[in-house]
Formats: sequence, structure tokens, C-alpha cells
Amino acid sequence: MADLPGHGLHRGVALAQQVGRDGEPPAGEVRHRRPVRYVPVTGPAYASLLEEFGVAEAEAGFLAELFATLLDGHNAATTDDVKRVLGREPKDSSGFARAAARDGARHG
Repeated sequence: MADLPGHGLHRGVALAQQVGRDGEPPAGEVRHRRPVRYVPVTGPAYASLLEEFGVAEAEAGFLAELFATLLDGHNAATTDDVKRVLGREPKDSSGFARAAARDGARHG
């Protein structure tokens, strides 16, 4: 099973779960090759992991701090900004994720 590191750092996992819960896609959807699960790690552990993948120490520390700051919960509140700007209700991202996966976005 593939692990995605992060201390709340990889919110894309939630998006991936919308496409297929527990690594299993809904009927008729794109099949995942391997199940994916979220494994929380601390900011310093995330920086260390980045360094293991060849990211420079200063950049790894910066990224870990940046993500920790961005995802510490102060951005958790929702607003009606999309509705006010676009004049319509926002769309659920799961449809976008399904279409992107169906159209091969994950294959580059």
C-alpha cells in the first residue's frame, strides 16, 4: 500500500478519496493501480522525507513550514466568495476529479 506523507499536508488525498474510497473507484470509474492511504507525519518528518528525495535542506524546511502554516486550520472556514464572484453556487470537486482521472490527467 502506498503511503502519502503529510501533517495535513496532502489534502489531495481527500480529493482522491472522492474519486474512489479506500482506493477502490466507484463502478465504471478509472481503476487505481495501488491503494492509497493517508499517513500523518510532523512537519520536521516531512522535511526529512523531502530531503531523502533530494530536495535541498533549506527548501525542504521552507516547504514543511509553509504547508504547516497554510494548513493549520485557519483556512478551514468557508465563505460565499465563489457565489458572489461567479453568481452561482460552487461545484463539487469530485466531478472534476473523476473527469480528470477519466481523461488521463494522472498519466501526465
